Amino acid sequence: MSERGPATAPSHDSSPESPSAPTTAPLKAARRTSLLVTFVLGGLTALPPLSMDMYLPALPQVTDALHSPAATIQLTLTACLAGMALGQLVIGPMSDKWGRRRPLLVGMVVYVLATAICALAPTAELLISFRLLQGLAGAAGVVIARAVVRDLYDGDEMARFFSTLMLISGAAPIVAPLIGGQVLRFADWRGVFVVLTGVGTVLTLLVWRGLGETLPPERRHTGGVGSALRTMRGLLGDRVFTGYTLTGGFAFAVLFSYISASPFVVQEIYGASPQTFSLLFGLNSVGLILVGQINGKLLVGRVRLDKVLAVGLAVVLSSAVSLLLMATGVFGEVGLIPIATALFVLMSAMGIVLPNTNAQALMRTPHAAGSASALLGTSSFLVGAIASPLVGIAGEDTAVPMALVQLVCAVLSASCFLALCRPWQKRDAQTAPAPAGD
Repeated sequence: MSERGPATAPSHDSSPESPSAPTTAPLKAARRTSLLVTFVLGGLTALPPLSMDMYLPALPQVTDALHSPAATIQLTLTACLAGMALGQLVIGPMSDKWGRRRPLLVGMVVYVLATAICALAPTAELLISFRLLQGLAGAAGVVIARAVVRDLYDGDEMARFFSTLMLISGAAPIVAPLIGGQVLRFADWRGVFVVLTGVGTVLTLLVWRGLGETLPPERRHTGGVGSALRTMRGLLGDRVFTGYTLTGGFAFAVLFSYISASPFVVQEIYGASPQTFSLLFGLNSVGLILVGQINGKLLVGRVRLDKVLAVGLAVVLSSAVSLLLMATGVFGEVGLIPIATALFVLMSAMGIVLPNTNAQALMRTPHAAGSASALLGTSSFLVGAIASPLVGIAGEDTAVPMALVQLVCAVLSASCFLALCRPWQKRDAQTAPAPAGD
C-alpha cells in the first residue's frame, strides 16, 4: 500500500474552499508539464555536488600549493557543507514568507561572486572563509528546489519526481570530477573555481528566465522570526518527520564521508591518478542514478515506500561493514578493485535512500514546505560537515577512519528509521499538524 499526502496544501489565510483554491490546480498542472522547470530544479539540486565534487581531484594539489596539511584542506569541504547547512535554515523560512523566486535569485548571485573570489584566494584560511560564503549562498538552490517540488507534487508522484531529479542531479557527480580532472590538465586548482563560476552564472540566468513563482501569496507565512521558529518547532515535534529527517541526515553523512575521504584513499593509498579517481567516482554516480530510476519508475506506487527504504538502508549498512573489514585487513591486503566495488554498492543504494527519505518527510509538511526543506537540508549538511574532518583524523595512509565513520552513521540512520519512523506501523494521517499561530 503506497502512502500519499494530501492533494493540496492548506492555506494559512483561507479555507480549502476559498476562491483561490480553483486556480491552484491548473497552475500546478501547467508547471508540471514544463521540461525547463524540471531541468532548472535538477540543476539547483546538482549545485552541492558540483561545488564539491569538481574540486575533489584538486585536493592533493591544493594541499601542496597552499602548504597546508590534508586535514586543513579538508576543512574547505567542511566549510562549504556547513554553509549550505546554515544557509538552508535561514533561506527555507524566508521562502515560505516571501515566495521562492526572490530568495533564490539573491542567493544565486551571491554564490557566483563568492565562487569567483575562491579562485583568487592566496591562503587556506581565506579559501575556507569564502567556501563558507559559497555554501551559505548556494543553500538557496537546494532548499528552494525541494520546496518547489512540494509546491507542485504530492505523495507517490512526489517520490517519482525526486527520482527524476536524481537523474539530473546525479549526473553532476559523474561530470564534475571528470571536468575537474580535465581542468587540472590545463590549469591549476584555481581553474576549477573559474569553471564553477561560469556554471553558477548560467544557472542563475536559467532561474531568472525559466522558473516562475510556485507559492501563491495566500499560502505564504506572514509572521516574523518567532513564527518561523514556532513552525520549525512544530515540525520537529512530529516524531515521524523527525525520524525521516535524521534517517536521511545520517545517510547523507555516509555519502559525504566517502566524498571527503575518497580522493586521498583512492589516489594516495591505492595510487590511482586524478583521472582514474574521476572515472571511478563517475561510475559510482552512475550506479546511484540507475538505482534512483529503478526506484522512481518501478518501485514507487508498487511497493510501500518504507519497505523500499528499509532495503536501501540494509544495503548501505552491509557495504559499510564490508569496507571496514577490508580496511582493517581482516581479508588480508586488498587492492583497489574490492574497495571500489564496495563503494559502488554503497553509492548505488543511496539512489533509494535519499529520494525516499525526502519524499516521506515532505509528504507530512504541505503547510511549511520551505521550513521542512530547510530542516531536511540542514540536518544532512550539518552531520556531513561533522563527519568530514573525522575521516582524515588518522592521516592519509589508512582507509579505516572513512570506513568506521560510514559504519557508525549507517547504524545511526537505520536506528532512527526503526525507532522514530516505525515502518511496521500503518499511518492513516500523513500530514503533520500545522503549528498554531501562523
